[in-house]
Amino acid sequence: MEQGVAVSSGTIRIKNRTARWLTEVLQPPVVVSLQLLLSPLPEAGFPRSIGYGALAALFVCVLPLVVLLVLVRLGKVTDHHVSDRKQRAPVLLMALGCIAVGLLVLNAVDTPPSVVAMVLAVVGGVAVLAAVSPFWKMSGHAAAMSCAAVVYVLMLGPAWAPLLLLAPAVSWSRVVLRAHSLAQVVAGSLFGGVVMAGMWWLLQGWLVR
Repeated sequence: MEQGVAVSSGTIRIKNRTARWLTEVLQPPVVVSLQLLLSPLPEAGFPRSIGYGALAALFVCVLPLVVLLVLVRLGKVTDHHVSDRKQRAPVLLMALGCIAVGLLVLNAVDTPPSVVAMVLAVVGGVAVLAAVSPFWKMSGHAAAMSCAAVVYVLMLGPAWAPLLLLAPAVSWSRVVLRAHSLAQVVAGSLFGGVVMAGMWWLLQGWLVR
């Protein structure tokens, strides 16, 4: 009996450790930053144009994360995943402010339309998450990973379809860590993979000509 309990406890620890690793490595700032770095790929000039993607990532991901970490350090926010649902809307609005400034800068330096399209798709996603957050804690992790995976497949081709498996993996990690319910990660995955990725597809088709 004791051996069975020990095996069970060990399995739980491994599962929780794996879930925490997935949650941290594939958190939204990391996933979206990589997505923005690759956003110039549909246009001529890549990879020289990757600098524009890096500039976009600075305003969309890096600056909001730095501000968030400061707020966590000051005790204004519980943690960098913003586990408290009531704190999510203000944090997301702060991120939207950083992105708005970023769009002005990107416009001033004549950024490729493909990068702008990606930023606008992220803006739409963050705005919806901010609006929903006071009422329901839809998973931002699931939305970001699902959106990125679908965008990569659309940009790079069917050979990259295995990346889609990362979306359920991240969703699983959020449920295991009890950060979200199954319904919240499913909603986040569908929102990111269908709505956000769909917005990017339409915008890049319109802007990149």
